[in-house]
Amino acid sequence: MSSLNENLLAKPFTHIYVEREIAEKERTRSILRCFPNAEVIPVAHYKDVFCRPRQNTALQHMRQSLILAKKTGTLIYPGSPVCQSFGHQHFYYTSLCMNCPFDCQYCYLRGMYPSGNLVLFVNLEDYRAELDSLLRQHPVYLCISYDTELCALESLHGYVHAFSGMVSETPELTVEVRTKSSCTSLLQSLKGSSRMIFAFTVSPEEVIRYEEKTPSLAARLRTIRAGIDLGHTIRLCFDPMICVPEWKKAYRGLMETVVRELGEERLSRVFDFSVGSFRISQDYLRSLRRSTESVVVQYPFVNVGGFYQYPPETAEEMENYMTELLLPYTDRAHIFRWREQA
Repeated sequence: MSSLNENLLAKPFTHIYVEREIAEKERTRSILRCFPNAEVIPVAHYKDVFCRPRQNTALQHMRQSLILAKKTGTLIYPGSPVCQSFGHQHFYYTSLCMNCPFDCQYCYLRGMYPSGNLVLFVNLEDYRAELDSLLRQHPVYLCISYDTELCALESLHGYVHAFSGMVSETPELTVEVRTKSSCTSLLQSLKGSSRMIFAFTVSPEEVIRYEEKTPSLAARLRTIRAGIDLGHTIRLCFDPMICVPEWKKAYRGLMETVVRELGEERLSRVFDFSVGSFRISQDYLRSLRRSTESVVVQYPFVNVGGFYQYPPETAEEMENYMTELLLPYTDRAHIFRWREQA
């Protein structure tokens, strides 16, 4: 692997907690073989580690421990109101991993979890069984990476390959993989499919400065360019837009860079575009503000239906501006705006 975040595991996990129930699973053993020098610590349940009181999530993110666990209960959930459904009636998401190797200052995960450590659920067969049950009822549009960065950890778990195989076998299944990674080698190893959508978050460098540990815009665009050339279904997500100083200049510069690096012909092959301004659950924002002093989350947001957002006039101006920047290269039917679906 050659790109920045394809080497995320270059600094291996030094401590790995393993639930006793799944200690002998082949996937567990395979993951542990990747870290022969790690201290492996048996636990009864992942929450014994992950949900301990008074954890310092910021310090834990700097040197994450890995927790291998079995996910129980409901595994696949109806899509969140803050996420875009892209017109799909049967819109779901699943959490294969809790927390993220990246550490964006505005990420709701900072306010959602009591720990900065990474939990990986290894019982993929149970997810597949629940998915099959849903598919017997209706088609499914499934987002598999809203709560983490699966692509950057693919060499560890292989889940993107697994879901690619499910898509090839199941005509009624469409999968979205949301990512900020520069995962060119992953895309090279997969066959493109119209029902396996790689949704890349593209942000101006003025915003990426708040997206700690993530690849640069240039690195993301190199992967996007490769993905388009390889025949993958690529979505470009200008979401969440962040109201940084001189945001118009920042997003105009972003669009100019996207056009220059991808070219108009490749842009015409992008599946669709997502535009949305920052929004977050009121409960998560309170916790997020306690965990960071970042100016990004100290903005005087307004509460609309339990979700904090920019004031309506600000959000409207930002999203309209980004939409207008996109219109020379696509049509409105291929631009999805979260506020229009809320």
